[in-house]
Amino acid sequence: MLLRDGGVAHIRPLRPSDRDALHALVARASPRSAYLRFFTGGTASADAYMDRITVPGYPGHALVALVGGVMVGVAEYVPGPGRPEAEVGILLDDPVHGQGLGTLLLEHLALDAADAGIEDLVATVLPENRVMLRVLGDLGLPVESRYEEGRVEIRIATRPADSLVAEIEARAHEAERNSLAHVFTPCSVAVVGASRDPARVGHRVLRNLVDGGFPGPIYPVNPRAAEVCGLPAYPGIASLPGPAELAVIAVPASAVLGVARECARHRVRALVVLTAGFAEAGGREAERELLRVCREAGMRLIGPNCLGVVNTAARLHAGFLPGRPAAGPLGLMSQSGAVAAALVERAGLVGLGVSSFASVGNKADVSGNDLLEYWEDDPATRVIALYLESFGNPRRFGRIAARISARKPIIVVKSGRTTSGSRAVRSHTAAAATPDVAVDTLLRACGAIREDSVQDLLDTARLLAFQPLPDGPRVVIVGNSGGPQAMTADACERAGLVVPDLSPATAQALRARLRPAAAVANPVDLTAEADAADFAFAISTVLADPGADAVLIVYTPPFGSGLDATRKAIAATTMGAAKPVLACLAGHDELVDGRVPAYAFPEQAVHALSRAVGHAAWRARPPAPAEDVAGIDLSAVRRIVAADLADHPGGRWLDERTATGLLSAYGVQVAASVAVDGPEAAAEATALTGLPAVLKATGPRLVHKSDVGGVRLGLRTPEQVRRAYREMAARLGPAMRGAIVQAMAAEGVEMIVGGVAHETFGPLIMVGLGGVTTELLADRAFRVPPIDRAEAARMIGELRCAPLLHGYRGRPEADVGALADLVVRVGRLMDDQPDIAELDLNPVIVTPDGVAAVDARVRLAPAPPLPSPFRRRLR
Repeated sequence: MLLRDGGVAHIRPLRPSDRDALHALVARASPRSAYLRFFTGGTASADAYMDRITVPGYPGHALVALVGGVMVGVAEYVPGPGRPEAEVGILLDDPVHGQGLGTLLLEHLALDAADAGIEDLVATVLPENRVMLRVLGDLGLPVESRYEEGRVEIRIATRPADSLVAEIEARAHEAERNSLAHVFTPCSVAVVGASRDPARVGHRVLRNLVDGGFPGPIYPVNPRAAEVCGLPAYPGIASLPGPAELAVIAVPASAVLGVARECARHRVRALVVLTAGFAEAGGREAERELLRVCREAGMRLIGPNCLGVVNTAARLHAGFLPGRPAAGPLGLMSQSGAVAAALVERAGLVGLGVSSFASVGNKADVSGNDLLEYWEDDPATRVIALYLESFGNPRRFGRIAARISARKPIIVVKSGRTTSGSRAVRSHTAAAATPDVAVDTLLRACGAIREDSVQDLLDTARLLAFQPLPDGPRVVIVGNSGGPQAMTADACERAGLVVPDLSPATAQALRARLRPAAAVANPVDLTAEADAADFAFAISTVLADPGADAVLIVYTPPFGSGLDATRKAIAATTMGAAKPVLACLAGHDELVDGRVPAYAFPEQAVHALSRAVGHAAWRARPPAPAEDVAGIDLSAVRRIVAADLADHPGGRWLDERTATGLLSAYGVQVAASVAVDGPEAAAEATALTGLPAVLKATGPRLVHKSDVGGVRLGLRTPEQVRRAYREMAARLGPAMRGAIVQAMAAEGVEMIVGGVAHETFGPLIMVGLGGVTTELLADRAFRVPPIDRAEAARMIGELRCAPLLHGYRGRPEADVGALADLVVRVGRLMDDQPDIAELDLNPVIVTPDGVAAVDARVRLAPAPPLPSPFRRRLR
């Protein structure tokens, strides 16, 4: 895991074989450190302590920390007799004080103690040990302290709380940012494989560093050259005249591990491995060993199989991108080298430019999550853009991105919009929750903006980087040609933007000043004769209209005063505008006056503006307060799930009775049913359910019963029920193990509510139009749970079928609040119980009086333990 200064530590349980390393740690400790830890002078007590914790039968639990393979810390707790508490102690090597290692050890020790049933850790600290008192107090766990007999007793509650997550994330953020400073702001750079051949990658990297004006020492490493690019060359890292903070490696794959080990021996802090031939070519073991070497030595790793890194503010071009990337406000990461090259080049051409850039290749170590942490505090970065081919840790991405999106926009292009055939799913919800739907849902939840193409990414980034966010969706269009303006208005309507009428005062002001042929509605058509002065007046006038949230200028050159004069008018008039202004200068993608984005086509401008409106709305949404949901019994659900998985270790589709019991523990009521095993029993069951009745076949292979004739509705007599059972059994054969009889539900709107535990992205919940047409019409909305009722209501409002719930064509108004409550409960259930793999409530009948789930399907499958947000570790 990362230390505060960006170094890497390895924390693991103590082993008996660690005895000699522990004694070496004691021997290095200063008298002051030994006294503060053991309250006595000398090392006798410390040595005896190390012997005690490494012998068989040691009653406590100890963790050790290693940096660079050297043991530099130990922390332990020893349970007390008869009480759920334990005494805690910690010793650190003097050189690692102040790097956050003590906090890391205590974080993990407290979580281990909580898992072991220990409720409190008790530390006895000398009053003069102010550093340890501060570490214990700032841990993020509830702390009580009292002074007694010249010592301070600190009692730490081990149960993790939300406050601990916040503290851990803040500490992890600081460590991540500092570790990547070695990549983006190094004091010195070595290029290993700096060839004299201008066509070779190593030469191109060195040339980019030199030509880019990197201010620190640059060390070409080439054992067969005395000089490269005018700089003295060195045979290896060991022969460098000074330390290399960053090493860029451009040697054959077979030589990379040797170079990495040499870098580790000479305290290089970060590697950029350009070389291909690792996991992407079947060399997974070599890539794992490369990462192991880097972790052991505390080096961060970019790549392998990448183009390098750029930081324009630091004049660092440590890669082989052609040309010199233009400086700008865009922080850019790409998994694809080809996409990276196109993005950087195009960003410069349209006036955007990059603050820093990383081509991460195989992402063996540094990933998009790490780069987000770095860019969060980078003053040169105003917008973050990611081209992703995969998510390594989607849950962590969601937490980090949600925090950053509140301050800086994040734009994502995620390739691979295809459905996965890797897992057989049989519920409607699981079939709909494709990996691409999961990506959309994750990005929406954390406020990131998803784009389908590099062009869209750059179009949106230009607007977000240089213009304020709009207060709403109302846009005023000003131009000199009716056709392009009409196209712009149509595009606005399609994108969900509003083209409102101008206020009477604005219309009157325009009419008084503009040419008689001008149209002063919205769009404002200045006509082809309009000059730059007309544009300037119209723009300033509509900017003052209280009904305008944004202004979109549509200019078709060469009419009027011409392109250059119109650019100047736009620049002068929009200086200091509090509302976003953007332009369509037909045929021209650029940045007017370095701040007003201009697009070649109206659709580009409208698309970017719609993304800005959506992002502004996400930011403006108040944080959802924690809601109490009545009638939730998590312990009952855990008992049901544990008992069923004990009987069916591989999981299964639950029978009707078990599924109903599980759902009712979270307040989800399923229509009452009577299980029957023959035609006579089915007929007799109507005395309990009433008539008219519904007959549904049951059996482990009958998931979508309607598709195979396993559902009969509106049976009005016991004889009809008896006959329907016989016909159903004849049709379905052995697949039908029995049936259930239910009363016919009241007429209402058929909806579906469901959930799926996605193997990569975690739980998702869905609401949509239900019944037999649910997959045909595909009218549904997804979210990442848990959600509150307001968000559930927004989900329902997104559906095309939403009018059916609100009295469409004289139908009675349905109880949408009850449907929203059901969605919330299903979301809580999916979030609380990861062993629920699939859940379908279909149909859910929504009436004016409430909701009724008339069919429920639940599949359990043992889920792997989720990574704890409380345990910091590098992936």
